[in-house]
Amino acid sequence: MTDATVISARPEPIEVLGGSVGDYWALLKPRVMSLVIFTALVGMVAAPGSIHPALALIGLLCIAIGAGASGALNMWYDADIDKLMARTAGRPIPRGQVTPDEALTFGTILSVFSVLTLGLVVNWTAAAILAFTIGFYVFVYTMWLKRSTPQNIVIGGAAGAFPPMLGWATVTGNVGIESVVLFLLIFLWTPPHFWALALYRARDYERAGIPMLPVVAGPDETRRQILLYSVALAVAAVAPYAVGIGGLSYLVISSLLSAAFLALAVRVYRVREGREADAVAKRLFLFSIFYLFALFAVLLVEHIVARVLA
Repeated sequence: MTDATVISARPEPIEVLGGSVGDYWALLKPRVMSLVIFTALVGMVAAPGSIHPALALIGLLCIAIGAGASGALNMWYDADIDKLMARTAGRPIPRGQVTPDEALTFGTILSVFSVLTLGLVVNWTAAAILAFTIGFYVFVYTMWLKRSTPQNIVIGGAAGAFPPMLGWATVTGNVGIESVVLFLLIFLWTPPHFWALALYRARDYERAGIPMLPVVAGPDETRRQILLYSVALAVAAVAPYAVGIGGLSYLVISSLLSAAFLALAVRVYRVREGREADAVAKRLFLFSIFYLFALFAVLLVEHIVARVLA
């Protein structure tokens, strides 16, 4: 069978409104959504008390849908700059697969649905936090901070730090200091994570007119800020152990991972010229994703094991 035959034999994409199912799935930013679901799950498992598995599943689905809705609304508003950046030019709206109006409608419906369902089925505290998170990401970060200040990631990063708090509130109906610690961990992780990306994607952001730190303050200042935030992150990574939601294994693994994170941040700070500088920044960016997943995975495993042995 030839390649041409294989291509012609592929089924046509299912049309939903103006785009395919795959296009609307892409609007939800599934990679970001996976991190949201995972960290929210850890917040649920780490929370005291219990929740019916069906309610826990509904809660996770609502949090995931709310996160996806935020992504769709972000792509709606940023359609003009997404087409200018290599990293985002392949998104559904720049490719003409989904119109901005369709993305706006899709994101709005999902936002309302996720918040109302979470409130009516689980509890209104979690629903209020979800509504605030969506609003903060769309109105504060996307519409205001992203195009106006190099601190966009620092302040706007709070939106991505809420999922563990959402998971906690889904179970308990309140916000405890432990969930604030998990929030702080993601909040301090966000700047070095995104600034590492911005270092080797600086031309993209400059072309789109986005005042990311490397564009406004230069790469050297960005490297310094990455190092400073990495130190603060290493300290915050110990906090779950200090407040009792992380055990000894978490303390050991988080310390080792933080040491590796700091070593990469130091490397980024020192290597400033040529392709090697971009390569090191990309290495930190990729490791930062593994770092956060690994920290929350250890917390998840510890709590699951503790419940099994209880």
